[in-house]
Amino acid sequence: FIILYPVNSNKSLFLLSSFLLGLILDMFADSGGIHATACLILAFIRPSVFKFSFGLSYEYQTIKISEKITSERIVFILVLVFIHLFVLYMLELLRFGLILDVFLRTLLNTVFTSFICILSIYLTKPSKR
Repeated sequence: FIILYPVNSNKSLFLLSSFLLGLILDMFADSGGIHATACLILAFIRPSVFKFSFGLSYEYQTIKISEKITSERIVFILVLVFIHLFVLYMLELLRFGLILDVFLRTLLNTVFTSFICILSIYLTKPSKR
């Protein structure tokens, strides 16, 4: 949801819905708010990641993530997944002494999660008529 949300849509609604998505995940996982925090941080920094990944295309707001998978889209997904998982694991472990464990978990899960995200975007993209 956070990856595929349209660029030029209501930002306040996007932040609220990202928070609610994380809160629902927290209710089911009984994780004390770490998913809500990670989703909200991800939604908040998403425009900066767009600028980093797409450059001028973001300025003109002509980006649709569900279109053809390109290297820019892959970088965008990788960066967002990495940030989300890093925040999630840092909040889960709450100690800087375990930073290597956090990085290892984040890197391994980023590869797997990004692959699943790209595959699901590719398989569910709308067909052109």
